[in-house]
Amino acid sequence: MQIDRYEFGLIVIEGQTFKNDVLIWPGRVKSDWWRKEAHLLQLDDVAEALAADPQVLVVGKGEPGKMQVDPALTAYLQDRGVELMACPTREACRVINGLRGKRRLAAALHLTC
Repeated sequence: MQIDRYEFGLIVIEGQTFKNDVLIWPGRVKSDWWRKEAHLLQLDDVAEALAADPQVLVVGKGEPGKMQVDPALTAYLQDRGVELMACPTREACRVINGLRGKRRLAAALHLTC
């Protein structure tokens, strides 16, 4: 999946514009995605994407990186051998584009704070 552009509150993925946070896994972009707790990413929030058996979960923590990853999710991923890459969303977009076609990935991208 190619990220064409990202700016605060907006992302363009393969020519399609989204103005809400997105959950991505092979063949799918879920645009109506939201978390149980606004700035805490938990296992239930990404379960759909993890069902696609990714090798990597890329987390875009927002422009300044305010969203955090629940330690329980981190442990869950480690137990299953899924690499976690959590960084500000602009950097996460670069990571996604760099991994495209090289590794099976899922992504959870917070587009604002």
